[in-house]
Amino acid sequence: MTLSRRLTAGILACALVLQPLRADELPELGDAASNELSPLTEKRIGRQIMNEIRLREPAYLDDSDIEGYLNMLGSKLVAVSDDPGQGFFFFAISDPSINAFAMPGGYIGVHSGLILSAQTESELAGVMAHEIAHVTQRHIARQMFQSKQVSMASMLAMGLALLAARSNSQAAGGAIAATQAGALSAQLAFSRDFEREADRLGFDILRKADFDVRGMAAFFGSLQQATRLYENNATAYLRTHPLTGERLSDMQNREGGVHYRQVPDSVEFQLVRAKLRAMQGTPAEAASDFKRLLDERKFASEDATRYGLAYALFRARDWAAAEQQILKARGAKAADPMIERLYADIRLARGDTDGGLAVYRQAIQRSPRHQGLLDGYAQALLATRRFDEALRFADAQLQWQPDSIRFNRVRAASHAGLGQEAQQHQALADVFALQGQTAAAIEQLELAQKAGDADFYAMSAIDARLRELKRQRLEELKERRN
Repeated sequence: MTLSRRLTAGILACALVLQPLRADELPELGDAASNELSPLTEKRIGRQIMNEIRLREPAYLDDSDIEGYLNMLGSKLVAVSDDPGQGFFFFAISDPSINAFAMPGGYIGVHSGLILSAQTESELAGVMAHEIAHVTQRHIARQMFQSKQVSMASMLAMGLALLAARSNSQAAGGAIAATQAGALSAQLAFSRDFEREADRLGFDILRKADFDVRGMAAFFGSLQQATRLYENNATAYLRTHPLTGERLSDMQNREGGVHYRQVPDSVEFQLVRAKLRAMQGTPAEAASDFKRLLDERKFASEDATRYGLAYALFRARDWAAAEQQILKARGAKAADPMIERLYADIRLARGDTDGGLAVYRQAIQRSPRHQGLLDGYAQALLATRRFDEALRFADAQLQWQPDSIRFNRVRAASHAGLGQEAQQHQALADVFALQGQTAAAIEQLELAQKAGDADFYAMSAIDARLRELKRQRLEELKERRN
């Protein structure tokens, strides 16, 4: 089942029937005289939808290597956009369809099919730059907010409908009707004016970020050609981002004013593509595909192809063969962080705990902000029952990324391993709060109060946090009554 069907049948059905989206926890629309959605409200709607995707969408790809790469690439593009200060978050969806979508508040999803179909990193960056432009120009907010009388619950449901429509406009139609937000249902696909504006600004972003500006037109041209070959079977992206000959000509005309220079793909782009391929099908099938590519010398990067084979063999639990391939990809010295992470995990799987952890530590010294390495090392510490070390490491990471759900989970698991029940519940409360589940967070803090193993200082922190969340919950209930 595709992402759009799951989102429509699952998230939207819940939103409109079972109400797990907790419309009562969302803010008011603000000043009734305002004719647009405020940035703060837009951000909160987007965050709520993102929470639902994390919690309920099985296609959400919770992989720190891939997500870290998308955010690294996205940050490079956002830095030269019209609104570099706006917080963006990029995430991956495991779906073979060629698609990307922007949600309210700067949350941008990228399908695995898009990453695999892009022939160069500049092509992928071109699509992401286009989506960033939709956000910075507030096209989504302007689509959603066309009536001052629309309720927040309808606004959230409409946001989910717009998300689902990015992949399947027919499936989203019933959900939109059910929201009774008729005034909002007219423009599921971005208008031509919005598309032209996103093309123009996306091109500028691509140029300023030092990518090959021909990547944008090349990718859209390939999509258009594929659509012609398969009539009435347009890709999900073209259904909601209608591509006209005029738009494609405009892209190509812009290219003429920019001096051509070849821009090589990053190593991480090739490795992420290899990892996505290695995750498909059975481990044996994936390994066979990569062996064939190596035998036939059909690859853009031999190291990335060997990495993909090593990952497939790792999935198959053939540790010795996996290590043989990763060492060839690694070469005589330490390599890319993704290669180092897999090498460390293989050594750990083979029982070399000290050696695996040493690889992680050395790699983190060289790349201290690489999300895949940081996440992998934390998980390795938990798996080897080094709970004290895992807790210290998680606390250090939370100093610079306090909203990290991953490292708050590591804190909870570490406290559990150390037998610290009160602090385990306290850390779980932070996880729930970050996911927008205020009631569940309060419940965890009340369990922490009853645990009986916290000292005075820890209990004071638990009590203070509980009072804060109860005040927040009262505000949420007040908003619901209003």
